[in-house]
Amino acid sequence: MQTLFIALGAGVAFLVAYHTYGRWLGHRIFNLSAEFVCPSYRLRDDQDYVPTPRPIVFGHHFTSIAGTGPIVGPAIAVMWGWVPALLWVVLGSIFIGAVHDFGALVVSLRNDGQTVGEIAGRVVNRRVRLLFLLILFMALTIVLAIFGLVIAAVFKMYPTSILPCLIQIPIAMAIGVFLYRKGAGLFVPSAIALALMYLSVVWGDVGFLGQFNAMLAGWSVMTWVIVLLVYSYVASVLPVWTLLQPRDYINSLQLLTALGLIVLGLTVAAFFGGAPVGPEALRPPLEIVAPAANFTPADAPVIFPFLFITIACGAISGFHCLVSSGTSSKQLEHEPDARFVGYGAMLTEGFLATLVICACVAGLGLGVATESGVLTGTEAWASRYASWNTAAGLGAKVGAFVDGAANFLKALGMSPAVAIALMGVLVASFAGTTLDTACRLQRYVVQELAATFASSKTKSQTGSPSWHPLALLQNKHGATLFAILIAMLMAASPPAGQIWSWDNAGKGGLLLWPMFGATNQLLGGLSFMVITFYLWRRSKPIFFLILPLLFMLIMPAWAMWLTLPGWLQAEDKNWPLIIIAITTLAFEVWMVIEAVILFPQVKGTVEVALPSSVTVES
Repeated sequence: MQTLFIALGAGVAFLVAYHTYGRWLGHRIFNLSAEFVCPSYRLRDDQDYVPTPRPIVFGHHFTSIAGTGPIVGPAIAVMWGWVPALLWVVLGSIFIGAVHDFGALVVSLRNDGQTVGEIAGRVVNRRVRLLFLLILFMALTIVLAIFGLVIAAVFKMYPTSILPCLIQIPIAMAIGVFLYRKGAGLFVPSAIALALMYLSVVWGDVGFLGQFNAMLAGWSVMTWVIVLLVYSYVASVLPVWTLLQPRDYINSLQLLTALGLIVLGLTVAAFFGGAPVGPEALRPPLEIVAPAANFTPADAPVIFPFLFITIACGAISGFHCLVSSGTSSKQLEHEPDARFVGYGAMLTEGFLATLVICACVAGLGLGVATESGVLTGTEAWASRYASWNTAAGLGAKVGAFVDGAANFLKALGMSPAVAIALMGVLVASFAGTTLDTACRLQRYVVQELAATFASSKTKSQTGSPSWHPLALLQNKHGATLFAILIAMLMAASPPAGQIWSWDNAGKGGLLLWPMFGATNQLLGGLSFMVITFYLWRRSKPIFFLILPLLFMLIMPAWAMWLTLPGWLQAEDKNWPLIIIAITTLAFEVWMVIEAVILFPQVKGTVEVALPSSVTVES
């Protein structure tokens, strides 16, 4: 029963926060106004700027921000105990993560839907803008490489998830046509899409469909990475309403209903126990089988600062500022919707992370199949979490959640095959929606960087040439191709010490995962800096931002600083990892120095408005 109280208590805390702290931020700090004309209308191009109903924007935003981070991070962080992990998820989501996402969304809305990197150049200075864009480029390259590898790994671990994920693409495109070309209502297409997707989970591995899944699961990791990144290219250059928006929306329907099923299964397991693990076995009781706190698990790094880096999305994620300012701000119809999308989606992600913790520390105890039989209770927990090295692999982390959450579904009477397939689809779909959104965001960043360097080059030359190579990267196709090619190269790393081959390509790329957490969290701190400057220039209160800002600048930098010596001393050095870490730290220090020098000078001095902006500063 304790597990159920944890899940419900966290859900109530998130609801109360949304209607209190979130409301205060919207009314008192950001002054959200229904009279504000959003960029989706003022700059409408039906490509990136598209006025979109609130539920669809929420679906896009939630599925884009909730990748594998809120699953993988909590699934390993429970090694330090479920209490520290839960406290960071709940308190971090309410007071740091949701504030960050909400603030980035509003600031972008007030600046023509520009990315946070672009806005940094106006609220801080142009040097900070360039540094910020370079950090964004490195961070998004890691995201594209890592999430392509993660999806490939999930498909190979859970082949039954392949067809249900693939079938989402034609369903999404049909939804896009019905909604935006035919003017259809939202309910009927949504219900049909949801039914088709669940049917694909239930029947998607039967007969020749199972053979189809098995064939695709046999593809190499690198083959899948290439296919996924090519798909991301297509999704990135198409108008948002054709694929990106509707796929994220229908995914959100499936994923949110799946979370509802997990809660329902958890409730049944709390009152009646889990599914029997044998023909004549009793229903095992639901109980927490993990330690409440364990600050020194075997082989693990120290809890401070690594807990706050390991859970890189379930409490706060710098990547979210890119989704808020890169895509969602270009789609909102009404400014007051920003609280529901920005603050609400992060709290929903926090609830997802809470369920992941429950699945790993209690759901696993309902039964884990091993070579020696089915283990339950503390033995089941120990089989996955004996030491940090045992639990640190991607497969172990994803598997702990999938098996634990599937046990909740099996308590409802769902067949093991369908329960595992549904959870595999949940993980792969979250990663997939993050991947295609990240590709579109990287396209924006590459275009902005190319325009910056092209302008600088033109000014430094006489004769002002009419064409230059960087013009290719200012084109959406050129920028997107450049983005996915760089990600492919980074993802293609073989395991340390091995010669590259097609079969082992990509197996070393997952070494980038440690940098994902650190750069991701650091990006959150830098985004807080931009939000703080925006409010400070308008003489708005910033007291609620100071601690989150400092915390998210210090913790990831501290973690990278502690990790760097190990990378430098390794026999087979991962130079991309080392170079990105050192460069990121140097850029952070530079940006902070620039900000500290400028901060006392700009209070009450509003930056020059964009020509097309209509601001609400009351």
